[in-house]
Amino acid sequence: MRIAVLSDVHSNLHALEAVLREVDQGGFDAIWFLGDLVGYGPKPNECAALLQERAAICLAGNHDLVVLGKISIEAFAGEAAAAARWTQTVLDDAARGFLDTLQPQAAAPGAELFHGSPRDPIWDYVLGDEAAFQSFAATSEPLVLVGHSHVALEISDGDDLRGGQAPAGTTLELGRLRRLLNPGSVGQPRDGDPRAAWLEIDKGAGRATFRRTDYPVGRTQAEMREVGLPDALATRLAFGV
Repeated sequence: MRIAVLSDVHSNLHALEAVLREVDQGGFDAIWFLGDLVGYGPKPNECAALLQERAAICLAGNHDLVVLGKISIEAFAGEAAAAARWTQTVLDDAARGFLDTLQPQAAAPGAELFHGSPRDPIWDYVLGDEAAFQSFAATSEPLVLVGHSHVALEISDGDDLRGGQAPAGTTLELGRLRRLLNPGSVGQPRDGDPRAAWLEIDKGAGRATFRRTDYPVGRTQAEMREVGLPDALATRLAFGV
């Protein structure tokens, strides 16, 4: 079984469509999504419709919950708050209804999935050893999948913790060590590579591979500016920050 793990689309339809084309061409069996479908970007309804149709597992992220009003918008500031308010004005009933069914964590055979972390599935970031150690301690499955940070990451739990950022092409053996993996962000990467980030899990081969996909960044930027989203959110897409 081959699984495409996606996270943090953030209403970036062109990035999502580009990744889904590669998923289709690669003959994947399932898509798992780790949350933050909306926020920041210009196409929340279209992205929600696609993932509702395509994802076997779909989590809620903090941006999804803020847009729904399940978390106060006061938790956000600056551009994030402005984008959330705009999203609330354009979100249609179908997208709202779908988002309302989602939770920030889930489980699958051999894997536990969280938007943030096992400690706090909504807000916590796993970026270093301490958060990873606590995440491994709070889970039991061999694979722990997290999103939220927009940074592709791999950390292994052996005699000690090891790992770090995972650039495109990073390939890991599965099964011998417990792994904590973050696929990075489809719609707003923050690890210096502006291409859409995602993760391939090949259960048959016992392998995980970090992927990157080119997409027309300029088209997303133009759409963001056209609807009046903060310019800084559009500008950053070209730099992966």
